[in-house]
Amino acid sequence: MLIVVDPTRVARRLRVRGVVQGVGFRPFVYRYARSLGLAGWVRNDGGGVEIEVQGSEPLVEAFTRGLVAEAPPLARIDLIEPEVIPPDDGRRDFAILPSAGGTVATAIGPDVGVCSACLAELFDPADRRWRYPFINCTHCGPRYTITRSLPYDRARTSMAGFELCLACAAEYAHPGDRRFHAEPNACPACGPRLSLHEPHGVPALARDAIAETLRRIRLGEIVAIKSLGGFHLACDAANPEAVARLRARKQRPHRPLALMLANLASAAPLARLDGPSAATLESPERPIVLLDKQAGFDARLPGIAPGLDEVGIMLPYTPLHYLLFHEAAGRPAGTAWLDEAQPLALVMTSANPHGEPLVQGNDEAFERLAEIADVLLMHDRDIVVRCDDSVLRLRADLPVGRGEAAGAGVQFLRRARGFTPLAMPLREAGPPVLAFGAHLKTTLCMARGREAFLSQHIGNLNSPAACAALDEAAEHLQTILSVRPAAVAHDAHPDYYSTRAALEMAARLGVPAVAVQHHHAHIAAVCAEHSLDGPLLGLAADGVGLGTDGMPWGGELLQVDGGEFRRLGHLAPLPLPGGDRAAREPWRMACAVLHALGHADEAARRFAHQPSVAQVLDMLARGTRCPPATSLGRCFDAAAGLLGLCDTMTFEGQAAMLLETAARGYGEALPLPGAHHIDHRSPDGPSVLNLYPLFKQLLDETTPARGAAHFHASLVDGLVHWIADAAEATGLRRVVLAGGCLHNRVLAVGLRHRLTARGLAVFEAQHVPPGDGGIALGQAWVARAQLMKGSAS
Repeated sequence: MLIVVDPTRVARRLRVRGVVQGVGFRPFVYRYARSLGLAGWVRNDGGGVEIEVQGSEPLVEAFTRGLVAEAPPLARIDLIEPEVIPPDDGRRDFAILPSAGGTVATAIGPDVGVCSACLAELFDPADRRWRYPFINCTHCGPRYTITRSLPYDRARTSMAGFELCLACAAEYAHPGDRRFHAEPNACPACGPRLSLHEPHGVPALARDAIAETLRRIRLGEIVAIKSLGGFHLACDAANPEAVARLRARKQRPHRPLALMLANLASAAPLARLDGPSAATLESPERPIVLLDKQAGFDARLPGIAPGLDEVGIMLPYTPLHYLLFHEAAGRPAGTAWLDEAQPLALVMTSANPHGEPLVQGNDEAFERLAEIADVLLMHDRDIVVRCDDSVLRLRADLPVGRGEAAGAGVQFLRRARGFTPLAMPLREAGPPVLAFGAHLKTTLCMARGREAFLSQHIGNLNSPAACAALDEAAEHLQTILSVRPAAVAHDAHPDYYSTRAALEMAARLGVPAVAVQHHHAHIAAVCAEHSLDGPLLGLAADGVGLGTDGMPWGGELLQVDGGEFRRLGHLAPLPLPGGDRAAREPWRMACAVLHALGHADEAARRFAHQPSVAQVLDMLARGTRCPPATSLGRCFDAAAGLLGLCDTMTFEGQAAMLLETAARGYGEALPLPGAHHIDHRSPDGPSVLNLYPLFKQLLDETTPARGAAHFHASLVDGLVHWIADAAEATGLRRVVLAGGCLHNRVLAVGLRHRLTARGLAVFEAQHVPPGDGGIALGQAWVARAQLMKGSAS
């Protein structure tokens, strides 16, 4: 056959990098190329998506531009690398080729909430997927939590064992269908199925698992529900007895619980919504959003967030969640009911025994939840990766990032489902580094090329199960990214499990292990997020981290320059009577302050109800078992103890949260005069911000809320003066605010406002948590900087 060569025909090979697998990108490329009359092919491989396209030059150029402008909603294109190739005049069609292998340089997308098109089918009685709890398409559903390795194909996911029926296979193969190459595609005939079980594994008597689950919830029972990245524990939020029983079984007496509500109309009477918060709640990522309570919230839903002025709310994100609300609404046809307020409010909290990681598998659920849940709603699709719900807050004073709702910037408290494993761009490329985080709120981070991949929230490493989850996540992160680290980074504390795990991995791989000081890593995480280089000032404010002098730090003013830092100042130390126990019992910190101020007798009187008060005061008098700490977190605890807001904490940060709530409830307050002073003990040594005068002025305060407001105002005033002095002395005009204390809105907003007013540029953690949940990113950033400079051990 004679082939006529067309001289106007051009060809390009395009390498597309970013989040382009599992988001309907290949079907989009196929349809788009055919609509322009172009020939060629598209396929997944380890690097992302590879395309060969040919046709007239104007159309090929238009196609290339359109890959970005017209991409599917869940795709994120970071880079298109074009290469000119000779045209193949024998090819006149466009095809999707089987996936190729190769070095993995792409990433799988995160799990996202069910889309509107799937919801329309879900609630259409005439549709074959009516009320099917695993409905999905290329625009929604599970991704990361079902993926074992890349490229992203069904065979490499936990859907591999579910063979497509003829109808689903036809959808999967048809280019015009939105389920074209949707890897989790399924239906009632061929896909995963629900089952309801009693706690010890016996199937529950139920004709309809959804209807029986709702009936049990309405009876006041606690239900374990298998979701995308793990199990939830759910109960009726309007049933105080059920909520109290859940708290008792989970050993969580006061920690706030998250709510799941059907829609914005259901949330509006309970929490204050505005445009940004509404858009974030309804976003495909479906995070838990912390919102201010409406008046009367605690009367309507007592026990959900006791003593606090905000509540965490999320909307349904799986078809299974929606079906519970649909059942409660009476199974209406269509989707109009989704815009109407629904009375059902569900507590939806992570399913895990106290101090252990999220429950992931069915057998594991029977074993670990038998004493907590009254019934378990589960299914037979495996969860490959644990991934808890993300938690964030919106602040109007923070910068708004790409893709975020206008009017307020995001700040994460926990980054997980919906956002993991989306990469964070780095300022420059460098060697791959795996960082193991710290001990609390642990995450991992893999820096690869010009990207950093922060793992899902793993949690506190206080149990063997949590430590095993860290090891599991470290192996999976390396597998999913197909990268061998050139170094392993860890906290400088030698006794953390994360440190030991990092050292073991470094030895196994034969690569350097880099210890990174805790507060240096806090500042570095913000530097990495905002692509900051060169010297800058950093305020690291948290509960505790091991300092370079072997003492507990936590209120540090640092000068940071890449992989190096210098301690410019610290808070005046407070003794910790009983060591770590003082971090759980604010009354001990109050005793420490009273003793230091010469009021030991008053401490004995104020805390006479504490059985060990005499022992604590004796320790303080002798100076035994009272290590000094420069921690700002312990200052919050001391203030809460002095004001009678919290004697003993049942969860981390409780005292500070109650203190913040009291201050916000009181309103604006002026700094107390003479509440702090800055000591310069030697010309070259660190300055010391002394807050003892502030504590002294709180001793006679009779109104706790007023005292809390004055404490915050005076603390902000002291920190601003301290930072401003350092800025003047060093000539540095950029300030990073980091550490767990920056979750406090009164503190963070006050510092940003007043430092900016002084002409300083202020940066905070936003897309990684300010606390220990973001510290792995900082460790990776520091270790990489040291490797590139040649200073890493």
